[in-house]
Amino acid sequence: MRAAATGAALLAIVFTGAIFGFFYAWVCSTMWGLDAIDPRHAIAAMQGMNASVRNGVFAPAFFGTPFVLALAAGLAFLSRMRRAALLFAVAAALYLGFGLVLTLRVNVPMNEALARIAIPEDVDEARAIWSAYSGPWQTWNVVRTLASGLSLVLAALGLVALARTANSA
Repeated sequence: MRAAATGAALLAIVFTGAIFGFFYAWVCSTMWGLDAIDPRHAIAAMQGMNASVRNGVFAPAFFGTPFVLALAAGLAFLSRMRRAALLFAVAAALYLGFGLVLTLRVNVPMNEALARIAIPEDVDEARAIWSAYSGPWQTWNVVRTLASGLSLVLAALGLVALARTANSA
């Protein structure tokens, strides 16, 4: 059971690291790059990226992370590694609420609203649309980035707790 808990913990770290990295890239490069270009192009680029992200490569990390973290928590619990179980469970709840659910309730509706917008020819009109979208979207993206980053730290601490418990047994 301990080997299964360790395997699930490693998988949880990979999944959580993948989704944290995805959100982080939007924070430190993608949105800043879009903010720096003609807003008509920024709108078109964001519409394209939002349409393309719904794919089989992204989905496992985005949707699977809370389940893999919960699996690691459950296996750690069944292995009587309570501290590790708690760390994985908190990581799962944190990502579920402030990563996945936040995205589905805030960022996705913003993306869908942007997708319905016809790109205006007037640059000032496009700038107003982009400004109204980009600032709030980035704020919520920072929240989900911090939550997924903290989930990653908790998962790493969970793996350390698994190792310490196994070594002391």
